[in-house]
Amino acid sequence: MADFELIAPCHFGMEAVLKREIQKLGYDILKVEDGKVTFAGDEAAIVRANIFLRTTERILIKIGSFKATTFDELFEGTKALPWEQFIPEDGKFWVAKATSIKSKLFSPSDIQSIMKKAMVDRLKKKYNVNWFPEDGASFPLRVTIMKDVVTVGLDTSGDSLHKRGYRQATVKAPITETLAAALIMLTPWKWDRILVDPFCGSGTFPIEAAMIGANIAPGMNRSFSAEDWMHLISKKAWYDAANEAEDQIRRDIEMDIQGYDIDPGAIKAAMENARLAEVDHLIHFQQRPVSQLSHRKKYGFVITNPPYGKRLEEEEDMPALYREIGEAFSHLDSWSFYLITAFDQAERYLGRKADKNRKIYNGMMKTYFYQYMGPKPPRRNKNEHSDQ
Repeated sequence: MADFELIAPCHFGMEAVLKREIQKLGYDILKVEDGKVTFAGDEAAIVRANIFLRTTERILIKIGSFKATTFDELFEGTKALPWEQFIPEDGKFWVAKATSIKSKLFSPSDIQSIMKKAMVDRLKKKYNVNWFPEDGASFPLRVTIMKDVVTVGLDTSGDSLHKRGYRQATVKAPITETLAAALIMLTPWKWDRILVDPFCGSGTFPIEAAMIGANIAPGMNRSFSAEDWMHLISKKAWYDAANEAEDQIRRDIEMDIQGYDIDPGAIKAAMENARLAEVDHLIHFQQRPVSQLSHRKKYGFVITNPPYGKRLEEEEDMPALYREIGEAFSHLDSWSFYLITAFDQAERYLGRKADKNRKIYNGMMKTYFYQYMGPKPPRRNKNEHSDQ
């Protein structure tokens, strides 16, 4: 069975979380770099990574890498790669995205067209044809040129893996599903602990937490471009992974997860998204301002993404809002709080310095993940049912 080198991109700052996920699936890590983890795996690994990994954006098969400082070198380097091992004669292939960082070649459109010409040139000779119908399965490619080293990956996912299929209803400035899952997994929260998001928006944090707790694979209800690559991945591999995902769901689980928002439209969207994710029975959503944040139990978690004030007219509202958040937190003195925000004065107005602060790039936006650790709950008797 062929082994592949697989590349899993992620948000900058989330590499350690993704690495743990891949190891838990049973695969060997080859390299961890800024914004991506490379690992080894067979056809089943491609399928299982797409279905089970919560924190990667997509799964790429590494076709190869080479140095190129001129377009001639790019053409020859691309032409030397074994395209016929991956793309059949009727395959539809193109460079879907080219990214250049600190490199002499920097025009994405030129990189894309030159690489396509080089691929056509090689495949014409290999298949002994003058023209390709390109009416078969799709083979999108993603190319990164970093310090003049070209890395070529075949995209097995298609749509980004943050598109789980449940977020049909959305609100402004939502956090992506992959980043929300990664942030939850950075905290010590577990399914038997309380979780509240007082700025839940379209419900991403509560829904991702419920999916983690109930062990629902994030890719269960969507499709992937590699499903049509019969010559590389058998249908059996897809059926096996789907059955594995189905068998792992914890259907009898009960959790205390709550999502609040001041906007009734956001609550409506969140409830609909939770229904589509099949976790609506695990989450309680309610229209409520952050000033009314309260809970009768101790040792809970707040994980949230409050407004950033990125628009000028909103900036002046930020100090008052973050003071209000700090005040609400102070009433839950045995709780832990985690918030991601681009508002760099957050600690000042929250009234407390964070125990930990992690810089995370959300797209091109620099954000801060402020972590306030509450006390650990007392150890419970093993026979006691968890209610906290």
